[in-house]
Amino acid sequence: MKVIIQPSQLSGIVRAPASKSSMQRACAAALLNIGETSIYNPGHSNDDKSALDIIQKLGAMVEFRGDDLFIKSAGVNPVGEEINCGESGLGIRMFTPLVALSNKKITINGEGSLLTRPMHFFDEILPKLGVKIKMNEGKLPIEIQGPLQPATIEVDGSLSSQFLTGLLMAYGASLNPSEGGTLDSENSTVTIKVNNLKSKPYIDLTLDVMKQFGMNVPENRNYEEFVFQREPINQLTNQPIHYTVEGDWSGGAFLLVAGAIAGPITIRGLDLTSTQADKAIVDALMAANAGIAIEAKGIKIHSAPMTGFYFDATDCPDLFPPLVALAAYCNGDSTIKGVSRLAHKESNRAITLQEEFGKMGVKIDLTDDIMTVHGGIGVKGATVHSRHDHRIAMACAVAALKAEGETTIEEAGAVKKSYPDFYNDLEKLGADVSLNNKFKLYE
Repeated sequence: MKVIIQPSQLSGIVRAPASKSSMQRACAAALLNIGETSIYNPGHSNDDKSALDIIQKLGAMVEFRGDDLFIKSAGVNPVGEEINCGESGLGIRMFTPLVALSNKKITINGEGSLLTRPMHFFDEILPKLGVKIKMNEGKLPIEIQGPLQPATIEVDGSLSSQFLTGLLMAYGASLNPSEGGTLDSENSTVTIKVNNLKSKPYIDLTLDVMKQFGMNVPENRNYEEFVFQREPINQLTNQPIHYTVEGDWSGGAFLLVAGAIAGPITIRGLDLTSTQADKAIVDALMAANAGIAIEAKGIKIHSAPMTGFYFDATDCPDLFPPLVALAAYCNGDSTIKGVSRLAHKESNRAITLQEEFGKMGVKIDLTDDIMTVHGGIGVKGATVHSRHDHRIAMACAVAALKAEGETTIEEAGAVKKSYPDFYNDLEKLGADVSLNNKFKLYE
């Protein structure tokens, strides 16, 4: 689908979408929880739907009651021979170790860009945990058969923290007697050693979810070692779990930048105490001298003259697209560090941002791990392409709000992956958005 955006002035109040990072982790934890889980403020993005589909294929019962989600599980008990993770990078990396908790042979597949993403780390680590695995030259589909047996291992954390999230949850379930885990071992502890971990805030989120679900939570030794006790204490047993999905700082970042460019607007539903990595967008906005005010009921932000900024996005690479849109409207050059984290996203985001924003008259230089955005020279309306990447579509839409002339975004429907209401929310704030078909919350 195509979306056409005219230069617009925004005003009003909008609520941030539900965090798919929080939602997907909650789905995984609910699968591992022996008993009932209630999830409030559930997300409805494509990645969220994929997570719900996966846990149902792994034996969980899922029911919507009004706006709330109820999940009943007896642990990982696959009801079929295959699961599909859609295009969710977190889904494939997190759920694969959980699938491996079963002794049943399961094929794991995906769609779109996920089919080209490297998955070699499964083959490097899972066999050390007693898991049989067959791969397609490091790509999907993957065939695995457990059961996974926790052991002290060493993993590379430089590419992504998502696989570590899956291992942490799998270990937590395996070593928790209330979740059917086993305790037979000569050693009282097992340790996951991690080298060069990126995206540490996402691991904080994982550990927080594990704690809220009463799982066996490891001791975090400076993000270099995660030590599990084989006899966890203070565990919740046979109690219903109640979990509220956070507002999404990743989606909220685009709304905040939109406000900085074309506001004034107020964004609600974002928790400033959240462990989400993308909360750092507030720091970037302040570094750019944006007109931002944090209040009890939300974050107010208005357009104001902004200056070039420096920002290290190594631990929050998903912020690159909104940061580029922000930098385009800042006077002078902005420097963003962490380009090495962008190669294996839905697209090669560094190159994609350079090319698509180039069409809008924004010059971007890439040097090793550094992106330099030359701002303040004017943004031009143009025809751009999402490259089937949800964050590229949203970044171009935000940049279009004060561009000279209209902007057409091709394959704009990519936003359904994380924020299906994005264009509708822009419309509610006063943006001139033309959709050739309206999005629906549930399809």
